[in-house]
Amino acid sequence: MTDTAMTPEEIKDLFTRSDGTYAFARWGRPIAPVVFGVDDPTLSVIKGALEAVLQLAGHELTETDPELGVNFMVFFMREWDELRHVPDLDRLIPDLYPLLDRLEGIAANQYRIFRFDEAGAIRAAFVFVRMDEEMSKVPAETVALAQVVQTILLWSDTAFTNRSALAQAPGGAVILRPEIGALIRAAYEPVMPAVADDAAHALRLSARVGRPS
Repeated sequence: MTDTAMTPEEIKDLFTRSDGTYAFARWGRPIAPVVFGVDDPTLSVIKGALEAVLQLAGHELTETDPELGVNFMVFFMREWDELRHVPDLDRLIPDLYPLLDRLEGIAANQYRIFRFDEAGAIRAAFVFVRMDEEMSKVPAETVALAQVVQTILLWSDTAFTNRSALAQAPGGAVILRPEIGALIRAAYEPVMPAVADDAAHALRLSARVGRPS
C-alpha cells in the first residue's frame, strides 16, 4: 500500500452520515467565491487555498456563476449575531435565525450549508467561521485550507471528528493529508459520478486512490 492508499471501509466512513446513510456529492459547476469579514492579506490566503485544492481536484474556479452570481460564500465573524444583520442573508438561507440560535447555544465556531442541483451535485455552499478564542489561535492558512477541503466534497457530518483532514509536515507547515488529497482527486475523475448514495461507490474510489495521476 502507498501512503495515499485507503481501504474501502475507511472511504465509506468518510461519506456515511451519523444516521447511517451513504451520501456523496461533488461540485457540478465551476466555483465562484466571495469572502466576507477578512482583510486583504487573509483574503489572498483563502484564495490561495481554494486555488490549490481546485487544482488538485481538476475543478474550475470562475469569477461569476451564470445562475447565482457567486456560489461559494464564506463569512468570518466574531459572534453569530453578526449574521442577523447581513442584508438578505435570511432570503438565501431559510430558517437562518433558528439556526443561529442553535449555533449560539452550542458555542459552535464553524458551520457549512450546501445547496444541490436537480441531479444532486453541489451547486452552492455557505461557510461560516466564528473567530472565537480557539479559532483565533489557528493560523489563517490552516483555517482556510480546512474550510476549503471540507467544502470541496459533501463529507459525512462525522468525517473529521476524530482525525483532521490536515497534517503537519516535517518543516512545520500544515498540509493536506496525502490520502485525503488522493481521495479528492479520485472523486473528481471524469469517469466517477458527481453524486452517489450507494456505499459501493467507496469501492470505486478505493480502486483509484493511490494510483499514479
